[in-house]
Amino acid sequence: MNYHLVWTPKYRYKLIVGNVEKRLKELLREKCQQLNIKILSLETMPDYIHIFVRTSPIIAPNSIVGALKGYTSRVLRQEFTHLKSRLPTLWTRSYFVSTYGHVSAKTIEQYIEEQQPRVQ
Repeated sequence: MNYHLVWTPKYRYKLIVGNVEKRLKELLREKCQQLNIKILSLETMPDYIHIFVRTSPIIAPNSIVGALKGYTSRVLRQEFTHLKSRLPTLWTRSYFVSTYGHVSAKTIEQYIEEQQPRVQ
């Protein structure tokens, strides 16, 4: 199964920048590898994450999101203390998930890659 997942920091704060962004991407790759989930595309913006993954259909999307959000929140808040002081939790409880049945995988990958802001 291929899932396009999107979620945001609590209060949509623009926290995913600099070293936090770099470490977040490392942690997402690490956790996906542990769960045997392949990342097809990954892009972050200061206030949200797009990740397109492929996994076995026996792993429910809510389990994937829960594992990724839980792991990254715990580690990032330990390593970056300013995240602890500003927020009660790092991520919102909500998320978006879709499969790629109506559009091609390439279309979703292209959409995610185009989320990175263009330098003017």
